[in-house]
Amino acid sequence: MKITRIETFLVPPRWLFCRIETDDGVVGWGEPVVEGRAEVVRAAVDVLAEYLIGQDPLRIEDHWQVMTRGGFYRGGPVLSSAVAGIDQALWDIAGKSYGAPVHALLGGPVRDRARVYAWVGGDSPAQLADDIAAQVEAGFTAVKMNAAGRVSPHPSVAEINGVVGRVATAREVLGPDRDVAVDCHGRFSAAGARRLVHELAPLQPLFVEEPLLPDQDNLLAGVTAAAGPVPIATGERLYGRAGFLPALQAGIAVAQPDLSHAGGISEVRRIASLAETFGAHLAPHCPLGPLALAASLQVVFATPNFLIQEQSLGIHYNKEADLLSYVLDPEPFRFTDGYAARTDLPGLGVQIDESAVRAADRAPHAWRNPVWRHEDGSFAEW
Repeated sequence: MKITRIETFLVPPRWLFCRIETDDGVVGWGEPVVEGRAEVVRAAVDVLAEYLIGQDPLRIEDHWQVMTRGGFYRGGPVLSSAVAGIDQALWDIAGKSYGAPVHALLGGPVRDRARVYAWVGGDSPAQLADDIAAQVEAGFTAVKMNAAGRVSPHPSVAEINGVVGRVATAREVLGPDRDVAVDCHGRFSAAGARRLVHELAPLQPLFVEEPLLPDQDNLLAGVTAAAGPVPIATGERLYGRAGFLPALQAGIAVAQPDLSHAGGISEVRRIASLAETFGAHLAPHCPLGPLALAASLQVVFATPNFLIQEQSLGIHYNKEADLLSYVLDPEPFRFTDGYAARTDLPGLGVQIDESAVRAADRAPHAWRNPVWRHEDGSFAEW
């Protein structure tokens, strides 16, 4: 079996899909994307395709090594994301070739269902209680919210109190039997993050996510120490084991690699094992499309130290299309009581509507994240 064609498709709302075809008709799909830089990742996939055409798709590990180490300059979000989507597609081909789900190829399942959470915004408190109540009504046992919208890196008392007040609202609606996670998006300074996590402790969040920017991991140990019993999570902007090591050494409790950024199934499987040696849990980042989520679920079904899975159904980014817009069968993404059930469908276990994907790519998106500024006109973290 040989790889004969590699295609990419820019599909709304902000995704990039990759299709790999073989000479015996087996097709694999993946999701290589950097949100806001999808066209750049598309170009990187085209470059990697020069090597892959004519190769045996089942030599996944060898291809991963060549794609990540075959160039003198290595790493970074664009290359790692291009590799990630290709890697997903190769695992999809492998599963279909062997007639088995990917989790079976990873050693077999360790659980029958995976807990997932829903997004509820949180930048503004106006609809927060209603949004959380709606997710509880839908059966979810956990939600994630933004700590704040635009916020001062060195937050004022009012800004800290605003975050705490919104999380308190969430806790009141959720009660003691459900969980809330709080995402900071790296918008706080180290000092601000230390103050915030200390104040959030009485509300017992499931975790506080990305309290610092990833290039400030040298300061992360101070935040984890200040957090006390509050689990600290990070990883959506880390792209491999080497990036996760200092964060784990700093004491994070939850590793959040993104299957479309951190080298795909092959590397995230290794990141999970590394995290396990530090007593940390895996909670894959995934505000993306069906292929990224399908790949994530294959990994978590085979990962002992799994905590919870992000998913994008109804997320605020999805205005032109949603998680189910490009799939023929929504069943793998039907969440019951806040869980995704394990399936035994071959490969990634998702059936892509190829005609819908090709139609969407004829009017490709050019999504860009907003650029925020503080009141004095200086740049603000989004």
